[in-house]
Amino acid sequence: MENLGLKDKSRRGEKNRGLPLLFSIILVFCVLGVVVFMVSQRISQEMSNSAIQNLSESLDLIRSTIEAILKNEAEFQSLVAQEVAKAEDPEEYIYAYEKNRTMVKISLIMEGKTEGVSNTGEAFSEAGLDFSAGGTVAGLPVSQSYVNYMGDWAYTIKSPVTQDGREIASLYVEYVYDSLDRSLPDGFYNKQATLYIMDAESERFVLKPKGMGMRSAGHLNLDDFYRANDIKEPALRQEIDICLEESRNILFEHNIRGEKALSYMWAVNDGTIFLVGYVPIEAIQQEGRTVNQNIFFVIVVMLVAFFLCCTLYYFSQRQQNRLRREREAEREVHNRQLAEALQAAQVASESKTTFLSNMSHDIRTPMNAVLGFTTLLARDAENPAKVREYTKKITASGRHLLSLINDILDVSKIESGKVVLSYEKFTLSGLIASVDAIIQPMAKAKGQSFHVDVTGIRHEYLIGDETRVNQILINLLSNAVKYTPEGGSIWFRIIGQKQRSSQYERIRIEVEDNGYGMTPEYLTTIFDAFTRAENSTTNKVQGTGLGMAITKSIVELMGGTIDVSSQVDKGSLFRVELEFRVPEEQIYRAFWEKNGITETLVVEPSQEAGENIRALMDESGVRTVTVPGTEEALRLLEGGAACQLALLDWDQPGDSLSEAKALRRALPQGSPLILLAEEDPQGAEEVLRMGNTGILLKPFFVSALQEKVRELKAGPEEALPEPAEQNSIAGMRFLAAEDNEINAEILEEILGIEGAGCVIAENGQQALERFREAGPGTFDAILMDVQMPVMNGHDAARAIRKMDREDAGKIPIIAMTANAFAEDERAALEAGMDAHVAKPIDIELLKKVIRQCVKGKETI
Repeated sequence: MENLGLKDKSRRGEKNRGLPLLFSIILVFCVLGVVVFMVSQRISQEMSNSAIQNLSESLDLIRSTIEAILKNEAEFQSLVAQEVAKAEDPEEYIYAYEKNRTMVKISLIMEGKTEGVSNTGEAFSEAGLDFSAGGTVAGLPVSQSYVNYMGDWAYTIKSPVTQDGREIASLYVEYVYDSLDRSLPDGFYNKQATLYIMDAESERFVLKPKGMGMRSAGHLNLDDFYRANDIKEPALRQEIDICLEESRNILFEHNIRGEKALSYMWAVNDGTIFLVGYVPIEAIQQEGRTVNQNIFFVIVVMLVAFFLCCTLYYFSQRQQNRLRREREAEREVHNRQLAEALQAAQVASESKTTFLSNMSHDIRTPMNAVLGFTTLLARDAENPAKVREYTKKITASGRHLLSLINDILDVSKIESGKVVLSYEKFTLSGLIASVDAIIQPMAKAKGQSFHVDVTGIRHEYLIGDETRVNQILINLLSNAVKYTPEGGSIWFRIIGQKQRSSQYERIRIEVEDNGYGMTPEYLTTIFDAFTRAENSTTNKVQGTGLGMAITKSIVELMGGTIDVSSQVDKGSLFRVELEFRVPEEQIYRAFWEKNGITETLVVEPSQEAGENIRALMDESGVRTVTVPGTEEALRLLEGGAACQLALLDWDQPGDSLSEAKALRRALPQGSPLILLAEEDPQGAEEVLRMGNTGILLKPFFVSALQEKVRELKAGPEEALPEPAEQNSIAGMRFLAAEDNEINAEILEEILGIEGAGCVIAENGQQALERFREAGPGTFDAILMDVQMPVMNGHDAARAIRKMDREDAGKIPIIAMTANAFAEDERAALEAGMDAHVAKPIDIELLKKVIRQCVKGKETI
């Protein structure tokens, strides 16, 4: 109770202190208002006096402007007179002079004549002009004002034309008063002032500038001005007449139509013309009243603001609690957001932990196989069958482990933005063949059917990063194989889309399967890194969960799009859309011309497939005729249709062998017959023995057809040596730079098995010295590691290439390093190396690269 009493007293004390403060503030505002009012009255009077002074200054400014214009006109006329004096024919010069808005007429009277010429083409005399008033502009006589032939008030300035100190003519230039209007202000005193320009001699009003008050009826001369403005006082009019005669200014106050005004007459150009008009006193004092009104307005606003502040202060006390409650609510929301963020971070941490757990399991699985079979290999070293079995499994586990590491490194490079696309020319046929060679065995191993379909493609040769496109396809297709049960089906389609430009080929890649499918929840995260579909069916499928993230990143890096649709237990469909640049030269027509092929007959029951073949063949310049069956083809041939090449779909319904034999007999002996088949056709040996017949696996591509035609035209060749014989490195001797002892030992043993010798150098500096000490021809090639102490492989290769000996520039140098990315290969080639082989070493690939490099150097 005591505390409540203290609080009530405190509140009453605050109220008692607030009232005197409020009254003090009100009193200060009242005193301030009185002072401001007195000051405003004084300011109003001073501003009225200042306004009258400003009126005089404004009239002086207008007078100066007009006099400057007149002076400029006179000076320019003097220059024109000088030009006339220089002219060979002055009168012809006048005729040719064009009038303008200021000089509306220019005339010339030669000395001793009473008439002259004018630029208007009429005769001119001085008879119509009056120079008797004696007015001058810059020393040149100026006439009285008059109305010219166009009905405008004008005046003429006369100037002598002198030649060699002798006056030979007089130049007359007519000016209109309207030209002055463009240089005068567009009204003053808020356009309430009235202004006329009056000719002093005739007392006529020759100009009323724009924006200068309303023109009153009868304001044609000074008498009309007196009458219209009720200026009747004789003394005032007499004073005005004296000012006009003496060319003085006059300013007087007068009532005009019941309203006080200041009338004025201001002499211009020594009194040849006058500024005549009036300004209402109301307009002069307007500025002072505006200032007073503004001051009063400010005082009122201040008072209103004060009382408003008092009111707001009262209400603000009531709002404090509400604002405090709102801040507390915001704090609660903020705390809740922080809690959610913490939970999200914990989820991310759990995801990372799950990924590391999965990776630990995925990496340890093949690693366990490697170590386990290595132990078994040591135990059963005397059993060749088991040794071969163990080494085969160790190799498979090692390759799987390498694929896991490659995925992790690939996604790391993509996220850091270090992936660089390599644009080169490639063929769709080569791309599909390389993919088919990998996926087809995988599908057959699981008893799956793998279908490849290509439609709507207009260009077979494209420019792009074939390696990355191959990576996209392998990721999608290998996943389809993994997540499709045995006996399932996989469809790989390449579909040509409508081209946006003739220079680009837009294609859609579809990978479809009828496998396990995916849940809607997983579809939202399928392209996120480190995610895999988890269920009892797919848990046995190994992988990093990075494949789809890598695929999406590569697709987007190429400027394409990827999307997926899927249903559980029904399968999945991935769609990728990419755009590739088309090379300037697509298919070389010289091949077909060289082989005399101008007409091709295609037996294809599918209209879509036939149109696809025709579209691709159009690029080659070969006319293509498509028929749905063999009977139609035979009728065309019996009717004498020209045909140097025939294509037959082996997979069409019916007896393909009989139809192929009939078509082969109907074709000329020199015309090849190509059988198009999904896979190696069974039972085609009989028709193949008929000669000039070959098999081309689908999908159809012109480049593959060219190779097949070239093979048939060449006839039977001698058997090519086996690849092992082709790539043999037996008898060769190598210089190998390798700082890792185990890797050096493995390399030395592998080369020894292949019948080749090897000298090991521990770093690039030693390799350089060994090569310098060895004589020419000692080594067939140099195998160069990149990351080594003392001197790295790049520097060592550059140093060898710079050596002053003949074989330094020719000996093959092959980079053999764990740096396996495209930029690493580019760096090796820029350093002067001939090829790049990534570790771990694939001996067959190494042998192939060595043979290619050695043969290439031998041909130089």
